[in-house]
Amino acid sequence: MTQADFAPLSDADWPREIADMRDGFAGQLNVYRVMAHHPALLRAWADLRRHIVTRTALGPERAEVAILRLAHRLGSSYEWNQHVIRGLDVGLTRPRIAALAGPVAGMQPDDALLAQAVDALFDHAELSPGQLAALEDQLGREAVLDLLATAGMYLTLGFILKTTGAPLDDNIAQALAQRAPELMR
Repeated sequence: MTQADFAPLSDADWPREIADMRDGFAGQLNVYRVMAHHPALLRAWADLRRHIVTRTALGPERAEVAILRLAHRLGSSYEWNQHVIRGLDVGLTRPRIAALAGPVAGMQPDDALLAQAVDALFDHAELSPGQLAALEDQLGREAVLDLLATAGMYLTLGFILKTTGAPLDDNIAQALAQRAPELMR
């Protein structure tokens, strides 16, 4: 099997059992068109994705900070590029986004706290008791759990993207070229 065997499915090849998902989130991004090779997985993914993307206790800015840091650490250009656009859309500035790919010392304090948490999860698969306490004090318990779930979800997406070589969506590449070409990977 090769990466080409996992190419994003076209509308013509879209599985009948998830036809209802094609016109929603699943048909909009190449990563989900790759996941459509396994219809049951994509169907199961939908509820977690909906929560993480639209209902997270982190809020949109903090979620994008965490996702961008994870994309950077994982080396997932697809996720980095897509979330640069989403980050800009929720109000992150280009310098703030660029800082998320650098040392924690160069970040604003709230971003540094999230980046350190992502780094700990990436490096050790857990938060230290001190990190957990600091995050809970600043964000609240539900946001901490959403941070853990977000990191896990995007780590899984990164595995899928990097293994299959899913191409960046054309609309994301165009938006990035227009809005923040210096951040494109």
